[in-house]
Amino acid sequence: MEFNKLQQAAVTIGNFDGVHLGHQEMIKKVVSYAKSHNKPSLVICFEPQPLEFFSETPPARLTTFTEKQKLIRSLGVDEVWCLNFDEAFAQIKAEDFIQDTLVDKLAISYLMVGEDFRFGFQRRGDFSTLEAAGLEHGFEVHPMYTITHSNEKVSSTQIRTELQQGRLDPAAVLLGRQYSMIGEVIQGDKRGRELGYPTSNIDPARKVLPMRGVFAVEVRGLDKVYQGMANLGTRPTVDGMRTLLEVNIFDFNQDIYGQEIEVVFLQKIRDEKRFDSLDELKTQIAQDEITVKNSLTV
Repeated sequence: MEFNKLQQAAVTIGNFDGVHLGHQEMIKKVVSYAKSHNKPSLVICFEPQPLEFFSETPPARLTTFTEKQKLIRSLGVDEVWCLNFDEAFAQIKAEDFIQDTLVDKLAISYLMVGEDFRFGFQRRGDFSTLEAAGLEHGFEVHPMYTITHSNEKVSSTQIRTELQQGRLDPAAVLLGRQYSMIGEVIQGDKRGRELGYPTSNIDPARKVLPMRGVFAVEVRGLDKVYQGMANLGTRPTVDGMRTLLEVNIFDFNQDIYGQEIEVVFLQKIRDEKRFDSLDELKTQIAQDEITVKNSLTV
């Protein structure tokens, strides 16, 4: 969709990592305003996320941009803009971003951001900066206050904590859905096949994983929903050099290289660990299969 001054988009800006319940509520409010005022709706986010750009030890990534975009669009947004966060962008003053992007390029009519939203060079821009700009240029500015669930703040940080500690159900409550990863099935080293447990592998595409281990999963995006077990990590027993999500899909024997699948994490079974031999690993995988299948029938 092309945006110009005549369209006066309704906009929200942020990282939206995980697109959790708080993000969803904010995006829904923007979409609702846009529809009721016959305006297009736009979500603006950044790649890399600012913390990934500035920090040598950034937090784990909950969603890739592709996953994030799918989730945002599912909420009825007309367009998602991804701005390249690089050294030049980091130098842009808050007032210049407002003038050049929000006013000159979009002529926005409505803006909603989180109450603690900061932006611009050295994060000098805040809600009051936007509020003043709205009065000057004639667009509405609204804060989105923190949402809580069972007296707990809904945040990407809290969701990372839940996932890192293997608490998938509390994470799912804060996300509004089971946590999942989406990716194209790629060639692996066929080690799983040699062990009697062939896997469909996807690259998690995250510099830092939100969790590691062996999980009971569902696999979506094929001819039907399948159950399976998955290992997310580096496969230390075989001296793995890259991070992979390896999924043994139960009762499945199709060639799906190149297809996109969604792996939905249902329960953590155990941590990833290094075994002394492949025989030991194979014995553990057999036990994992029993544990996973039992968990899936509960």
